Amino acid sequence: MASQSEQLTAAEISRLAGVTRATVSNWRRRHTDFPQPSGGTEASPSYDRRQVEAWLDARGRLPARSARDDLKTRLRGRTPRDVEAVALFTAHVAGLNESKRNKVTTLDDDELIDLHAAAVSSSTDPAKAGRAEVPTALLRSAANVALTEGTLAVFEVLNEHAEAPIGIRGTHPTPAMITDLIADLVTAGGRRVRDVLDPACGGGRLLAAVATSLEPDAPVYGQEYRAVTTAQARARVAGEAPKAFVDVRTGDSLRDDAFPDLRVDAVVCNPPYGDREWGHDELAFDPRWAYGVPPRSESELAWVQHSLAHLHEGGQTVLLLPPATASRPSGRRIRAELLRQGALCAVIALPAGLAVPHHIGLHLWILRRPEADRLGRDLVLLMDASEEATVTEQPPGQAKSSGASEFHETILSVWKAFTAPTGPAEFTEIPGTARAVPAIDLLDDFVDLSPARHVRTALVITPDAALRDVAHLMERLGADVAALTEASRIGPLSSAGEASRAWRSATIADLARGGALAVHKGARAASSDDPLPAELADRPVLRGRDLIEGTNATGDAGEARLATSFLIEAGDVLLTQNVGPRGVATRVAGEDEAGCLLGSSVFLLRPDPARLDPWFLAGFVSAPDNVSQATTGSSTHQLVASRLRVPLLPPDEQTAYGQMFREIHELRTTARDAASRAAETADLVAATLTSGALVPRRAETP
Repeated sequence: MASQSEQLTAAEISRLAGVTRATVSNWRRRHTDFPQPSGGTEASPSYDRRQVEAWLDARGRLPARSARDDLKTRLRGRTPRDVEAVALFTAHVAGLNESKRNKVTTLDDDELIDLHAAAVSSSTDPAKAGRAEVPTALLRSAANVALTEGTLAVFEVLNEHAEAPIGIRGTHPTPAMITDLIADLVTAGGRRVRDVLDPACGGGRLLAAVATSLEPDAPVYGQEYRAVTTAQARARVAGEAPKAFVDVRTGDSLRDDAFPDLRVDAVVCNPPYGDREWGHDELAFDPRWAYGVPPRSESELAWVQHSLAHLHEGGQTVLLLPPATASRPSGRRIRAELLRQGALCAVIALPAGLAVPHHIGLHLWILRRPEADRLGRDLVLLMDASEEATVTEQPPGQAKSSGASEFHETILSVWKAFTAPTGPAEFTEIPGTARAVPAIDLLDDFVDLSPARHVRTALVITPDAALRDVAHLMERLGADVAALTEASRIGPLSSAGEASRAWRSATIADLARGGALAVHKGARAASSDDPLPAELADRPVLRGRDLIEGTNATGDAGEARLATSFLIEAGDVLLTQNVGPRGVATRVAGEDEAGCLLGSSVFLLRPDPARLDPWFLAGFVSAPDNVSQATTGSSTHQLVASRLRVPLLPPDEQTAYGQMFREIHELRTTARDAASRAAETADLVAATLTSGALVPRRAETP
């Protein structure tokens, strides 16, 4: 009889063959050669997998499966212990040289068992690794995935079947943009880092990023609470830093520190956030709390002190933390002690959307374990990068976009300037962005370390310069108001008579079939496997947001992952696919848009100029009634461009209507510009008054 792990139920046979349960029952009744039950019960029998696959294959019923699909199937019903054993085996395979890795799939059963035993014996955490007996078919299936898709693909499958400990939450992968930034911050200025630890390393992305920036044989330590993820981290680091000494262990770092006596030059961490069950009660007298016992709601400050405890004197740690850590009242005493002892070096506010949770901007904390002869540190760098140009995470394997690179370099250059040999005292403030703040100035009743609170408090400008700036803005506002007045002179217009004008019309689909126009739609690619040609990679992308906000094309081709490289031409009519409260945003492409790439969720109508006037077309396709009749969806409204209708009018009438629609567009544009300038002027005047740079005439000093 086959082992339970090699059994298939009728439901599993139906999924394997891609048929219904009723079909499997029919096969059992009609075909005498269908495999006989080899386990289970009379009501729910199970069958030997190999016999079933052979029977299906003989009848052409066995679908072609990828190595990944085969592994998923074989993992069904396996215990968490089995999953962990496969993870350990895969991590061991990842550490083999390329020649040995490629031969793993050709090993016989006994050799696979020996390799699994070697994986257990070489584990840095053998007590937790266990010696589960895993079927060789399962090991071979994992090896096939590793060979065809890489070892990390095996862990993607294993993670679906691994059990997460109850109560652990707030854990998320660290995006490559942030791992690269942290790695550069750790080694900035040529700082020597001989070894590194990540006490909550997850799948090892951050640990691997730092490891690749160190000496090839540098020791790399990590700890993660789930065995499968531990093995994944070990495999990732081994793959990206093959010469490094890698020691990644399983366990809860706060409750069960795997490296209690370890001291390193650098600690990096993206710890779990919002965890109230981190061990507050049992760890109340832990010697790591040199800066105060963390309250139950301040698990992040427990991770801060855990990281500091693992540093040599002068060692540095960089942590990614939620912004509340800098300001919650419950943590003010620990924050104050970090300042008094000189442990805190910098707090950097990042833009929202870079990492989970995407709706808030996270903070980078940089701390240093104070040297015995220098417990105080006078200045702390506070940097607010939350308003930097919008950047998004890059797909794996894709080069950083210009926006991401600029964002990265901005933060890194400020940190290098702050840590320059001349000392923090020589750091030049960047108004509204970065300041070197004396620690004593932060030790108030709140000990609020939020960068925005300290770098955006007041306008840094001389009174004379403030007066010049206000006068200049008011002059520009006057010009915008004059332009708005001129643009408001639309016409002349006349009444259609006793009844509104009616006309015959055709849909966009009809016009496209007749050759009067062509319809195109921008879309995102399903993957980043097919990058844009080099000659198009630097072209801007016109997105729906640009149409809505009335700006030029601001999208980045590297970030957009476009399915097609369609170029916009002057005279094209552009519409947003998403329908908002005010309908769709529309524009006729001019010279500024010509040559830009068509972004996702944007429709492009390219009219034959001999048959359709572009402005005439743009005006009618964006009419509210027209858009309403061509919209689908209940919660999210989407435009179906082919349903839009256009009047069938002669060219001279199209030109007249087109001229009016052009004037309406100019009115909207000048009104938006004037409103924006008015808000900018009002904000500047208010800021200069409240900062004391300007005073009302009656308040002038004699």
